[in-house]
Amino acid sequence: MKKLSKQQFIFYGLGILILTLGISFTIQSDLGTSPFDALLVGLSRTVGLTVGSWEILLALVLIFCNSLLKRKRPEFLGLLTAFFTGLGIDLWLLLLGTLITPEIWFSKLVCFSMGLILIGLGTAIYLQTNFAPIPIDQSMLIIRDLTKMNILFSRTLLYLLFLIVAIILNGPIGIGTVFTVCLGGPILNYFMPITERRFNNINISKSIATIAKNG
Repeated sequence: MKKLSKQQFIFYGLGILILTLGISFTIQSDLGTSPFDALLVGLSRTVGLTVGSWEILLALVLIFCNSLLKRKRPEFLGLLTAFFTGLGIDLWLLLLGTLITPEIWFSKLVCFSMGLILIGLGTAIYLQTNFAPIPIDQSMLIIRDLTKMNILFSRTLLYLLFLIVAIILNGPIGIGTVFTVCLGGPILNYFMPITERRFNNINISKSIATIAKNG
């Protein structure tokens, strides 16, 4: 298992924390979630179990799908991130359920917008560590590498595929889902280079400090 440095651990934990908060905001907005999250919520409502539990179960399915795409052995390390993500979603929903219940259209839109931005930011932050990506994000990276396109293309393609499945399973599809499909990729594409520069600057500063200390 790849070991995380202190900086990587902070980025990883902070990214997951922000990502799951964003997902919970979009769910609470009641305007519709991302296609994948709509699938999770739909399964939770119709079959049972929590949204976070389905995050973990579907992650296992995606791990085998990714294995077929890469023609390599399944990378089960992604389940670790899926577990933390599922746990984070359930905890945030429990907390936000008692604090945030938007009822008018404007407040729902604000709640959803905050969630959408936080999802992009959180995903960009934790992906910089290159440690155990959530299987759906691993799928995004695999599609990017296979098609030689950017994050925007692969993210949007995945969203469209899950949108079809979410509709079939009666997930919470709404105007927010459309915004997520159209804007989720560009938002992530916007934050990726910003977080990459920040992550690299921290590593450079750490290297300089180490050299100065040893010198």
